[in-house]
Amino acid sequence: MNRRQFLKSALFTTVGAFILKTTKVIATETKKIIEKVSTKKYKNINTSVIGFGLMRLPQKNGEIDIAKVQEMVDYAMEHGINYYDTAWYYHGGKSELAAGKVLKKYPRNSYYLADKLPLRILGGKDHVLKIFEEQLKKCQTDYFDFYLAHNINKNEWKILKECNVYEQLSRKKKEGKITYLGFSIHDTPELLEEVIKTYKWDFVQLPINPIDWDMVDAGKQYEIATKAGLPVVVMNPLKGGQLSSLNQKAVDLLKKENPDVSASSWSLRYSASLPNVFTVLSGMTLREHVEDNVKTFTNFKPLNEKERKVLSNAIAVYNSSGAISCTYCRYCVGCPIGIDIPKHFLIYNQYKATNRKDRFIIGYESIKSENRADKCINCGLCKPKCPQKLEIPALLKEVAALYKELKG
Repeated sequence: MNRRQFLKSALFTTVGAFILKTTKVIATETKKIIEKVSTKKYKNINTSVIGFGLMRLPQKNGEIDIAKVQEMVDYAMEHGINYYDTAWYYHGGKSELAAGKVLKKYPRNSYYLADKLPLRILGGKDHVLKIFEEQLKKCQTDYFDFYLAHNINKNEWKILKECNVYEQLSRKKKEGKITYLGFSIHDTPELLEEVIKTYKWDFVQLPINPIDWDMVDAGKQYEIATKAGLPVVVMNPLKGGQLSSLNQKAVDLLKKENPDVSASSWSLRYSASLPNVFTVLSGMTLREHVEDNVKTFTNFKPLNEKERKVLSNAIAVYNSSGAISCTYCRYCVGCPIGIDIPKHFLIYNQYKATNRKDRFIIGYESIKSENRADKCINCGLCKPKCPQKLEIPALLKEVAALYKELKG
């Protein structure tokens, strides 16, 4: 190789190395500027203000679509969402398995995992730890950061005490299998006070949203928990999706104030603005949901007084449409006639929001005739299962009557 060839080769090598190094620096800098969602201090840790609820996951052929869930969780983790909430009942017992699969790629200390003990199915004291150990295996973990007695109501409260649930879970806490022990509740303020006074809990999970604040005493329950010094995790901040699909008049009010944010964003910020709330759970089904939540909670700002008034006016307009106050939790599923109660209420509420007669008829007729609302036998088995205390048989009659009226 002559001198000229040598210098030319050296020049290309130097330039190439410079370009490669510059590319790496740019890539590194690009990675650094990914914005993270805001966090709140809970005891000695920082939880993301928005938590990922694993109860409404995307499905494919009737099963959880793990590939899509993984994509959503990857995006969430990348943007700082570190609180993941599952339960025995979610997706017919498969949510916990999904949680184990999608979170195992991440270091265990990079996220907080919450799970819940299904009080309703306990058959005795010995069932408590059997279920707990099974949940650990399903979630592929050695411990739960947050663990809850699930969905306490008068019946479950009795079961909790009879089965020594608190005592057994407290031992697991001492063993390091549970970091923080709490409970979720769908009942009266009076029962909430009793549960708080009976045992020493670390936190409570409450349904809080701008519709339920006054309608079902969510505001009073929040104040009870706050006065007792019990930090709050919020569930049902969008009331099962109702607050994501308000009627057009309500949406117009929100868009006039801020055309760049979704209806969901308003209600999520409503709950997260409460000082004693450390995370708000959002059941995400699409990647777009994750992206919108990240957008909402990056550099999170609580609602100001003007925004609160705008949201209050929008909710008043929505409530006037006559929507059914269902959160689509599906606790009522198991009707002896096979009626899918939440599906009926969903298509009814969609009609109330959009006034689309054709969509309501198509939705209603997509249900097998023998499983439709008009086949309800008024047995009442669904009523005690409903956290919202809905008069389900009467409401099913309303849905059936609407179909008959619109069909002509």
